[in-house]
Amino acid sequence: MSTIALVLLIVGALAGGFVSGLAGFGTALMALGIWLYVLPPSIAVPLVLICSIVAQTSTLPSIWQSIDFRLVWPFLIGGLAGVPLGTMMIEHADPRIFKLSVGVLLLVFPAALYFQRNPLALSFGGRAADTMVGFAGGILGGLAGLSGPLPTLWASVRGWGKDERRGVFQTFNWTVLSASLCLQAGTGFVTREVLWLALLALPATVLGAWLGARVYRVLSDGNFRDVVLGLLFLSGAGLVWSSLGLR
Repeated sequence: MSTIALVLLIVGALAGGFVSGLAGFGTALMALGIWLYVLPPSIAVPLVLICSIVAQTSTLPSIWQSIDFRLVWPFLIGGLAGVPLGTMMIEHADPRIFKLSVGVLLLVFPAALYFQRNPLALSFGGRAADTMVGFAGGILGGLAGLSGPLPTLWASVRGWGKDERRGVFQTFNWTVLSASLCLQAGTGFVTREVLWLALLALPATVLGAWLGARVYRVLSDGNFRDVVLGLLFLSGAGLVWSSLGLR
């Protein structure tokens, strides 16, 4: 590995870990944008799964007391049911249409929620709706590692506080991404090269997650909401850009 590639690997790990520690998701959003300059997708995707899981594991103890499992379990049940379906769809889905559809969703809804300054507190559908959102997130996680956007959006309109939202989507993402990594490992995507690069990237990932968690503690509910919506919007912009083949 060249010096430039090693530097980009560390910078991507640090940035991805920081965003994960700050918001409870978003490792792929930051890290892949950097790593794909020097790594092929077949290496970068399982690597980002490993780093995301480690980053979220390192910050779970700091939010453990605030996790309300009465809110979390419907998302987990739906998500775990959706992951295998998403994995099976990999061979049949059109990547361009898929990325464009999800990208437009992530441009429109976060922007609308941002300008809707009066907090929403929708109770529509109850736990059944939460399970279906988790199921859809599980499909997206198995298909493309995009487990976070839908549950994160849904938690943003449920009227839950900062800690409740963070507890829901970090626990959900950790579970779904772990299941996705296990499936990828079983199909041979986690190679020796991936494991070696993970060993190089993990110290920076953990440091970034620690720094992000410290920033998270000083954010108000409103500031945390804006950070989450901003990250979702950037994720949507990246997906649309990629799907349209822009350079």
